[in-house]
Amino acid sequence: MYSTSQFKPAWWLTNAHFQTLAAKLFRHKQKLVTKNETLELPDGDFIDLAWTEKPQKNNTRPIVVMLHGLEGSKDSHYAKGMLNAIKERGWIAVLMHFRGCSGKPNRQASSYHSGDIRDISYLTEHLIAHYQQCVFSVLGFSLGGNVLTRYLAQVPNNPYRSAAVICAPLDLASCSARVNKGFSKLYQKYLLQMLKDSTLEKIATKLINNIKEKQLVAIKTLHDFDELITAPLNGFTSAQNYYQQASGNQVITSIKQPCLFIHAADDPFLNHQLALPQQQLPEHLTFEVSKHGGHVGFIHGNNPFKPQYWLEQRVPDFLNTHLTTKIK
Repeated sequence: MYSTSQFKPAWWLTNAHFQTLAAKLFRHKQKLVTKNETLELPDGDFIDLAWTEKPQKNNTRPIVVMLHGLEGSKDSHYAKGMLNAIKERGWIAVLMHFRGCSGKPNRQASSYHSGDIRDISYLTEHLIAHYQQCVFSVLGFSLGGNVLTRYLAQVPNNPYRSAAVICAPLDLASCSARVNKGFSKLYQKYLLQMLKDSTLEKIATKLINNIKEKQLVAIKTLHDFDELITAPLNGFTSAQNYYQQASGNQVITSIKQPCLFIHAADDPFLNHQLALPQQQLPEHLTFEVSKHGGHVGFIHGNNPFKPQYWLEQRVPDFLNTHLTTKIK
């Protein structure tokens, strides 16, 4: 079902770009202590996990799994904030770094993409095997939200009691076009440079042999990066084919557990209308849309010197509602 969000932006921070950028500026000194773990994968690669604390084998507290956005990590401002918020609830959180995002390059030519559910699937089975007495919830930001949408839909018999998807590019083609317009090009340039840097390293170490450095340097848009790099390395015929196959919108109604989708109409990363599912949603799927909020911003409060981060209240509240409720 669709609903209007209760979020009200800070009176001094209504602009979408200010909402998007402010949290990163305000919280650059925010501290987060994690216990790190490397999980070896069946295909010979690895992922790194960041725990707020490593659970004991007899742990019965809820475990909340988190997926970050494109080129994010545990050091991303939104990740640190949410990990700390979950910890304050008395729960245990674990952030799964996508391949190559933990500060160490992964071992294969391909790394991750918006529709790749292999690693969240493997991590979930790992958690079930090691913490059988726990209840689980899961949330995903931006790209991680699209990955989570695909996973929940494609693996309906998963153990998660509740889920949250925040500012996800559920229609990848329109989102790719959106970040190539106006001020959003600055976000594109920032993300594209990180993607280029990691790819250049793989070219230098011969993990990638069929792409030349000059081809990579010439790329100017995320669409072109997906056309030249993401699609062929991951078995897609083109960027458009990748967007069609990996977008979360087309499978959203297959999700079986309570799931909260949070979306801001002014998100500079997303095409507002095309990011919304076109089909009617069942009651256990809540799609909250706010007029303001930017991309993973949602800053409110009356005091500019003490900004409040609405997501860190709303998302845990929603997860908590369902942590003790059986999935129907």
